[in-house]
Amino acid sequence: MTGGDWPETVAEAEAVQDRLRPLVDLVGPGPDQPRTVAGLDVAYAEDGDRLAAAVTVLDARTLAVVETAVTVGRAAFPYVPGLFAFRELPALLDALASLTTTPDLLVCDGHGLAHPRRFGLACHLGVLTGLPAIGVGKTPLVGSWDPPGDERGAWSALRDGGEVVGRVLRTRDGVKPVFVSVGHRMDLANACARVLALTPRYRLPETTRQADRLCRVALGRSRGTDLD
Repeated sequence: MTGGDWPETVAEAEAVQDRLRPLVDLVGPGPDQPRTVAGLDVAYAEDGDRLAAAVTVLDARTLAVVETAVTVGRAAFPYVPGLFAFRELPALLDALASLTTTPDLLVCDGHGLAHPRRFGLACHLGVLTGLPAIGVGKTPLVGSWDPPGDERGAWSALRDGGEVVGRVLRTRDGVKPVFVSVGHRMDLANACARVLALTPRYRLPETTRQADRLCRVALGRSRGTDLD
């Protein structure tokens, strides 16, 4: 899904989601001891159009940076709730394609199944790449939940329309939780275990922290550059 077949309208984008959604593997179980884990994040300029997409691959055991890639460009789709992934996917796919390392797991700054159309960024990236993927959101997109316990590792079910679409996971004692959902080729319990392994010191996974830093630096460096 590149080049000329990239959707241009809401109807076309929703049709893509409908076509790809049945390909999502929500069972997994996924890698329980991945060697490398990639964080993906996108930063936007003040105009909301120019963006930088970053991928940071970490050693899953030491959390040391193995490889990075970044693409600077413009959003590929208008801002439409539920279709936000279409703005970012081309740039993220370009960054992933430039890696020499194939990560064992993708950790997206966003959502997977916990999406109004059950096909968030983590699902979309997982299906297109074939790689296991999970979504870790700072805030919820859908659903209701009971507050999890205050201790690290506590969680509660994130439910939407009677369906469990993720978990509300406490990664630090007494710190507000994150919202974990399956993207592709992972089960929910393993997804949460991977998130806890990636958060030894901070609320957000180290993958997200490193990718966020990289794309913001790249966006700052590109300021004033003609991207057309």
